[in-house]
Amino acid sequence: MFKKYRFIKWTLVFVTSLIIVLISFGLWFKGLLPHRSPTLETTVVVDLPYLSENIIPVRGKVLAVVTSTDRIGNTDKSTGYELTELSRAYYVFQANGFEVDIASPLGGKPPVVIDDEDMGPFDYAFLNDEIAQLKTSNTIPMDDVIAEEYQAVFFVGGKGAMFDFPDNKKMQSMIRDYYESDKVIGAVCHGPAALVNVILNNGHRLLENKKVSGFTNKEELLLTSDAESIFPFLLQDRIIEQGGNFNEGEMYLEKVSQDQNLITGQNPWSTWAVAENMIERLGHMPKFRKITNEENAVKVIATYHAESKKKAKEVIKTMLLKENVPMSRELIAKHAIVAAMKGEVGGFYDMIGLVSFAKKCEENKEKI
Repeated sequence: MFKKYRFIKWTLVFVTSLIIVLISFGLWFKGLLPHRSPTLETTVVVDLPYLSENIIPVRGKVLAVVTSTDRIGNTDKSTGYELTELSRAYYVFQANGFEVDIASPLGGKPPVVIDDEDMGPFDYAFLNDEIAQLKTSNTIPMDDVIAEEYQAVFFVGGKGAMFDFPDNKKMQSMIRDYYESDKVIGAVCHGPAALVNVILNNGHRLLENKKVSGFTNKEELLLTSDAESIFPFLLQDRIIEQGGNFNEGEMYLEKVSQDQNLITGQNPWSTWAVAENMIERLGHMPKFRKITNEENAVKVIATYHAESKKKAKEVIKTMLLKENVPMSRELIAKHAIVAAMKGEVGGFYDMIGLVSFAKKCEENKEKI
C-alpha cells in the first residue's frame, strides 16, 4: 500500500513539474515575439508608398478569381478564398498600372478566410480600401465575365477552390483561350485547381509537360490529416496525374514556377512573386517594392534548409545589423511549430534558436 501511495506521489510531482515547465516555456517563447503595432489595423493605401507614390498610368486590366465555396465538402469546416493571396496580388497589379476586377463562380460576396497572424500592412489596407471592398462584396459571376477585356487572369487560393474551380466551364474556356493566345495565366496555392481539367484545342491537357507549383500533399496533410477523404482530390496528385511536372519546394516557403505564360505558386508565401512574375510576362519591369518582413523571414528559413543554421544566422545579422531591414520573428516561430508537428525535434530547437538570435540582434545591435 505504501508503494502505491509513493507511486501516486511521484506521478503528481512529475505531472506538476511538467505543467510548470510547459507554462514557463510558453511564456519564454511568447517573449521572443515582438508586440504587434497598435496602428497596423488602421493602415490605408496612402500609408503605403508603393501604392501612393510614383503612380503608373493605367496599362490594362487583370481579372482575379476567387472561390464561392464556404464549406469543405460535407464537413462543417468553413473555407473561402485566402485574403492575403488576393490583397497582395491585387496591389501588385494596381501598383504596376493594371486595374483589377474580381470574379467568382457564383458572383456576389464570396466567403473569405482571414488569418490574423498572417495579416500585414497591405492586407489591412485592403480591408480599409472602399473600392477593393466594393469589388469583393460584388464579385462578377464567372458566366458574366467578358474575357476579352483582360490582359491576364489570376486564380486566388483557398481550400474552396478545390470544389468549384476544376469543373467550371467558363474558367476552362477562358484559360484555354488565354493560354493559346499567349495571355498571362497566374495561380497560387489551391488556385491551380482551375487548371486541372483544361483541354486545349489540340486535344491535349493544358498541364501535360508543364512545370507547375501548387499546394503540396505534405502541406495539405500536415494541416488537414483527413484531406484525402474530404477533398475531391489532392492538388499535387491531380497535377501529376494529368501530366504536369510538379515543382515542389520546402513546406510553407515561397516557390514559383513559370512555363511560358503559365505562372504558378506553391502557397500564400508565393503570392508576391507570382504577381510580379506576371507583370514581367506582361512586358513590364515590376515597380520597386520594399521587401516585407515576412519575405525576409522566408529567406532566413530557406537558407537554414538549403545550407545550415550558421548560414541562417549570418543572413539574420546582415539583414538586421547591416541592411537594417525588418524581419518577421513570428514566421520563423511558426516554422518551429511546423517542425514540431513533423516530429523534427532538432528542427524545432534550431528555429527557436533563430528566433532568439534575431531578438538579441535587434536588442543589442552595438554588441554583435
